[in-house]
Amino acid sequence: MLTSVVLLVLLSSTSLWAATLKVGATPVPHAEILNRAIPILAQAGITLEIVEFTDYVRPNLALQDGDLDANFFQHVPYLDAFNEDAGTDLVSLAGIHIEPLGVFSQKLASLEELPQRATIAIPNDATNGGRALLLLQEAGLIELDPEAGITPTVFDITANKLQIRFVELEAAQLVRSLPDVHAAVINGNYALQADLSPTQDAIFLEGAESPYVNIIAVRAGDEQRADLQQLVEALLTDEIRQFILDQYQGAVVPAF
Repeated sequence: MLTSVVLLVLLSSTSLWAATLKVGATPVPHAEILNRAIPILAQAGITLEIVEFTDYVRPNLALQDGDLDANFFQHVPYLDAFNEDAGTDLVSLAGIHIEPLGVFSQKLASLEELPQRATIAIPNDATNGGRALLLLQEAGLIELDPEAGITPTVFDITANKLQIRFVELEAAQLVRSLPDVHAAVINGNYALQADLSPTQDAIFLEGAESPYVNIIAVRAGDEQRADLQQLVEALLTDEIRQFILDQYQGAVVPAF
């Protein structure tokens, strides 16, 4: 009887670490970073399966529905707004990196070349749209009502000396808008996916002190799962930090 109990405990322990983790991610840089963690996790007996998404909505819905164990594509302000809007219950497990937001243009070499009534495309979701407006305020193009906090909208603009016109688009579509606008404020992952280097091609770039750290998100209640803790440990290694520094040359900045 004792032997059977010991065998059951050993089998349970083995199954805990012979797990498969399914993690949703946008292709660049998130899936690339996760790919580097595959052999690290394999040493702990965990198989990492990466599911790629090209938008910011489906990976959170898939996580909430239990189709994923975690996802890796967003920052906390976006997650908080998504939870409120969609009624989801997702939480941040750990911060991994920062992707500086940048202003890109196919028509201008600098912001000083912006004409009167220029058109600038920005993300249409509340958090990234607000972040884009804060970046344009930092560039001196507009002024915002300080009471709007980190999620201002175009209705919070209090000064707009160039009478800039804003086009709000889904973040994934901003690169495609470049031929049709004077400039676009583009998330780092979508810029990299389109072979745009934020550090080389952006005409204005968010600083590395940005509070918008990209996170591993999980369902509330799963924070202490051993396999998810192992995922975080793998991503916070010196090996992953060096990969980010070497691969992205400042376009993605480790947050650890």
